[in-house]
Amino acid sequence: MTKYKLIVFLSLFFVIILNLAWIKPIPRLFVIGDSISIQYGPYLESYLDGIVAYERKRDDGNAEANLDVPTGANGGDSRMVLAYLRAKLQDPNFKPDFLMLNCGLHDIKREPESNQIQVEKNEYRQNLELIIELLHENNIRILWIRTTPVVDRIHNHNRTSFHRYSADLKEYNQIADEVFIKHEIPMIDLHGFTEHLGEEAYIDHVHFSESARNLQASFLAGYLASYIQKNFHR
Repeated sequence: MTKYKLIVFLSLFFVIILNLAWIKPIPRLFVIGDSISIQYGPYLESYLDGIVAYERKRDDGNAEANLDVPTGANGGDSRMVLAYLRAKLQDPNFKPDFLMLNCGLHDIKREPESNQIQVEKNEYRQNLELIIELLHENNIRILWIRTTPVVDRIHNHNRTSFHRYSADLKEYNQIADEVFIKHEIPMIDLHGFTEHLGEEAYIDHVHFSESARNLQASFLAGYLASYIQKNFHR
């Protein structure tokens, strides 16, 4: 190789190295949530394209066959989320930078005859504390999503399998608020945002129209893009 060719080769080599050094890594976001998050998820993933590497608890579509029964992509109640994360974190390839989390709607289910709630308040609080501890141990930043509204009249009309009540939801959102504020974890108020969309946004007992899902995703994406840009360091 002549001296000239060597100089050209070395110059190109250093240009490539410098370019690679300037390529900013894309933060990895993992989402765990209930059926509401499954439905706004495609819009959210689209809005965050190029901003984050988006991934979530997934399945082959089984979760959408019955959104009231938490399987597959549906995170379910706080017990299920805790168990899932304990298992998932055994995978050495599971290394998200940020984890967007919600559980609550399945925790407040009540059996109509006994009125027994699915997850008692003290256990709900404890499960959230354990989830936070687990994620902090693995250096994963958490963003909490406040649980979307329940309208008693809409939800419990002709529903015999289980009931939900707005009073329970208010209490469980308050418990979550206390836990995440104590740990200085950011919360996104999807509850308040969705409440302002009005009752016409509902298409059944607890789920929302396509236009509402799009708006929810847009609201979340705006917060996430700003927060992650300010807090991502790798």
